[in-house]
Amino acid sequence: MSLEKITDLLNKQKLVESMVHSQSMPRQDLVATIVHRQHLAELQNLIAKLPTQEIGNILEALPTEEAVLLWKQIPEERENDILWEVSDSLREQLAGSREPGFAESQLNAFELFEGRLRQIAITGRKDLEGVRPIWVDLLNATEAERAYVGKHFGLELPDPGDTTDLEVSSRFHVEENNEIHLHSNFLLDREGNSRSVPVAFILHDGILFSVRHEELPVFRLQRRRARTQPGYVSDCNDLLLDLYGADVEYSADSLEDIYNTLRKVGRHVLSETMSDTEAAAILADIAEEEDLNGRIRSNILDTDRALTFLMRCKILSSNQFDDARQTLRNIESLNSHTAFLFDKINFLMDATIGFININQNKRVSQLTVFGVVFMPLNILAGVGGMSEFSMMTQGIPWPIAYGSFVAGMGLIGWATYVALKYSESRKLKSRARATQVKVVRDLLDLK
Repeated sequence: MSLEKITDLLNKQKLVESMVHSQSMPRQDLVATIVHRQHLAELQNLIAKLPTQEIGNILEALPTEEAVLLWKQIPEERENDILWEVSDSLREQLAGSREPGFAESQLNAFELFEGRLRQIAITGRKDLEGVRPIWVDLLNATEAERAYVGKHFGLELPDPGDTTDLEVSSRFHVEENNEIHLHSNFLLDREGNSRSVPVAFILHDGILFSVRHEELPVFRLQRRRARTQPGYVSDCNDLLLDLYGADVEYSADSLEDIYNTLRKVGRHVLSETMSDTEAAAILADIAEEEDLNGRIRSNILDTDRALTFLMRCKILSSNQFDDARQTLRNIESLNSHTAFLFDKINFLMDATIGFININQNKRVSQLTVFGVVFMPLNILAGVGGMSEFSMMTQGIPWPIAYGSFVAGMGLIGWATYVALKYSESRKLKSRARATQVKVVRDLLDLK
């Protein structure tokens, strides 16, 4: 359908241009320019709506002259992606000697050399020729780049973002050609922005393929270890197990950070006083740490399932099997630690909410005191406002009468306040005395 529209636009453009040039009319050049720009605008709008792969197919189907004309209308930022979709012969006709490169993505291949990983940066198609890697890492690769790399090594590389919709039971499976597919979540713990990043792994023909859209500290750590420590890895299975092991270590570090944050929050929560503003900030910190703790627990459980699946596949050597079991034991210890942190988080949250309730009770108590203090004053004011008051003060000058009445109200209010304070202090003393007696009894019982 798109091919027909583009072909029709190109034919119309040729027809109109031939008609304009064959006829003699005023301002012929201006008319030709307007018609040409109109057709180009329609063509560019149509290209903008088409996906990269479909544009590549259209270029392959068009005659060379029309393909060159269409290529000139493609935006510069899309040219590299489209060059991945066309054949080498057509690419030379369209872009000359220009090779499609991995523009914004990072493709790295790692060979095993003298017991260490040797990194090979891949920037174009020619860099893949003659490479015998044990690990191919694709970061932020486009669909066309994944398709070309997969075709070069004889497999199909998925988009890791599509794996998040898969059920857990479908994330780990073995294909008919013995390819092992694993789709796991790795923790990315950044201050104020912690999340899980999906990563697709494929074990194919002795090569580990990893596809992801974000850089992860676990992968940087793995690359540094494998490059600097001889004998650290021996094959692609070692690489995969070490990546999962590094993810567990990274999760353990994040749990330590959570504990340190909760310890600081705990010191503040267990202080004598806390304002509502401070309590709100503390609740926000606790909620953030609770979310991170839950994400860590989910990720390590996902790693647990992945390692269990690899052990069931029976592709691991005895040493690799022991390494996987050790990682599973580490995961088990982290599970108990996350449970402890959940309990601590719940305690701190309850304590913080308790402080908020105490502050509210204080305000209600103050309002109650004011109400009790002014209650007799209200009564006296009501009595003073009665018409009988003028009869009671008949013959007394009104300044003296009302001044005495106001002074009497103030005296009664002050007496009420003193009485309440005295009653409250007696209750506190009686409670303290009861506590002291209980402590002495407990000490005598211990002796």
